Amino acid sequence: MKSIAISGSARQNVGKRDAKELRYQGQVPAVLYGGKEQTHFSVSAADLKPVLYTPEVVFIELEINGTKTRAIVQDAQFHPLTDLVNHVDFLELSDDKEVSINIPVKLTGTSPGVKLGGKLVQKLRKLRVKALPNNLPQEIEVPLESLEVGKSFRVDQVTVENAKVLNNGDDTIVSVIMSRALRQAEQEAAKAAQGKGGKK
Repeated sequence: MKSIAISGSARQNVGKRDAKELRYQGQVPAVLYGGKEQTHFSVSAADLKPVLYTPEVVFIELEINGTKTRAIVQDAQFHPLTDLVNHVDFLELSDDKEVSINIPVKLTGTSPGVKLGGKLVQKLRKLRVKALPNNLPQEIEVPLESLEVGKSFRVDQVTVENAKVLNNGDDTIVSVIMSRALRQAEQEAAKAAQGKGGKK
């Protein structure tokens, strides 16, 4: 699992005015929870970029006023217009405490249905996984080799060692549907076959 070190500064005031001032200075208000008590602090917006703008799960070695904690980003709020990060929630990790986190799906192999002209539709790009921090996978591989046209790969077909997938088992991760071009080709082939059959 990828790990990044970030340092933050504890906040004395946690009001809206203080938060606005922090953002003006390029800092982001944040909170760390999951431990004995919540810690309010601020962190540089630039330091958050490699953590927030990646599909990967990143462990964070967080240092706040000299105290080090291992954490993950549990939630991030963005400004609706500027898309700048407004606030971040960090969750403290313990080796013996399970966490739930979204893990990216990685499609592997080639679908025979796509080779025939079918269209690949990915419904889920991440799956919610519960596991001890050291058992969390970096990604979940979904093989496409068995996907013919009309077939799909569901959540309950996924196996993750030492972890539990929390999504509904019936939910489709990826499927191969009939594309317009393939449907047209099949209809034309059927018409041609009918035409041949009709001639004596």
